[in-house]
Amino acid sequence: MKEYRIDDLARAAGINVRNVRVYQDRGLLPPPRKEGRTGWYNESHLSRLRLITRMLERGYTFATISELLLASQHGISVDEILESDDLRGPLGFFRSKAKVTLAELRKVFGDHAPPTLLERGKELGVLSGNGEAFAVRSPRLLEIAQTLVDAGVPIETIVETGQRVRDDLQDVAQLFVGTITETFLPDMAGAGHGELDEQRIAELAEAARKLRPLANKVVDLLFSEVMEVEISRTISRAATALNDDGEEGEDPFAH
Repeated sequence: MKEYRIDDLARAAGINVRNVRVYQDRGLLPPPRKEGRTGWYNESHLSRLRLITRMLERGYTFATISELLLASQHGISVDEILESDDLRGPLGFFRSKAKVTLAELRKVFGDHAPPTLLERGKELGVLSGNGEAFAVRSPRLLEIAQTLVDAGVPIETIVETGQRVRDDLQDVAQLFVGTITETFLPDMAGAGHGELDEQRIAELAEAARKLRPLANKVVDLLFSEVMEVEISRTISRAATALNDDGEEGEDPFAH
């Protein structure tokens, strides 16, 4: 893999060295490989810098970029959020925004939505902030909500369903994390809690880091399976209901 000194990396990314150091200080860019007093960066650093530049150009804050890059380390593709350079379409609106106004939200979701839904949106982690402008924390979820509203699903139903899914996933997360704590910290709630050392805590942190993307894949695979089963059941029930209605409506003298 090709490696770069910091000045070569900055030149390849089209930015200055100071910005590279700023991004690194803010935790957006992983540290380089050290060889003596020289830091060596690789192609993954260059790709990360180009992604950061694109996100900054689109108005994202350092805090939002940090959250998205952290998410990418756990199985969520940041490129999905930035997959299109043409964000003028109806579903590119939220990806092109770091913040949205109350008026813009009402334009997308309708004036009829009660104010409590805005608070529910913040509880779900989709939006944050107060007043007339809100930070967009999950553009994809807002786009999904927009698609469902356009299809005729009430916004109240969407928010309620989102909350139920979030609650269920909280239980799933506790199950996965519980597996880690039972393995590495079996006495966490007992007398052995005081015997923890830095090594065991470091092992726990590393295990949790590795577990997150695996948990994402497990949930995705299992959900796909049960979703397919549920869709098949629903279609079967609908077909049965149609057949029953047809039989009831038949003319007994038709044969």
